Amino acid sequence: MAQETLSQKSRLSRQTIRKAILIVSFLLIPVTLFYISPIVILMGAARGIATGSLLLFAALAVLSLGVSRLWCGWLCPMGAWQEICSPVVKRSVDDRRDRVKYGVTVLWLGLLAYLFIGAGGIRAVDPFYATENGVSIASLETLVIAGVIFLAIFAAAYFMGRRGFCRVICPTAVLMIVGRKIRNAVGWPALQLAADAGRCIDCEKCSKACPMGLDVHGMVREGRMESTECILCASCVDACPEGVIVYGAGGR
Repeated sequence: MAQETLSQKSRLSRQTIRKAILIVSFLLIPVTLFYISPIVILMGAARGIATGSLLLFAALAVLSLGVSRLWCGWLCPMGAWQEICSPVVKRSVDDRRDRVKYGVTVLWLGLLAYLFIGAGGIRAVDPFYATENGVSIASLETLVIAGVIFLAIFAAAYFMGRRGFCRVICPTAVLMIVGRKIRNAVGWPALQLAADAGRCIDCEKCSKACPMGLDVHGMVREGRMESTECILCASCVDACPEGVIVYGAGGR
């Protein structure tokens, strides 16, 4: 009993830490917004400049080979904002809408290539592009723009479902999904979920806890714990009273 209580406390602690990190990430938006913006990447590309955002996107694509979409579940301020708003978002995203972000990403990458080609390629690298002394939001105008962006992200989640922006629109998600698919094809060790369906008591607490609105219970029953929309936040792991789902590194 004492060991079980300790395990439950450990699970609660992990989610407390995760949510604290997300809140800090959200509060740092005045500093970090231009470092995570696909729009700023396009602005820089028009001048032949590789911005801090582009460098971050590239790093996330590489890191996804080992940790998939961990960024989305633990560090992304856009994801943090959607989880903050989650009490008023009850439904899950229609799975058919997940495909929309692939079209958005293709258009974005096409425009990015077009702008770089028009500018004569990458002529400079500036991690602090468009910031002032390293701070992203340094004027009332950019503060208003940031407010509009976050209002739009909330609207996406409210009308489309939990973490609707992540699942339907975000191009960064697609880059990490591609990295994960490469990892799955190769089969090297990476952070992942696994489950013992035989121990499942069908309480469905895992699905209720998932911030992405995934049918985790169905995934457990089908023996299919790999999902392109999983952000490896471990909410399902920590919600399961029987310890059915395991979170850790493993190979194919």
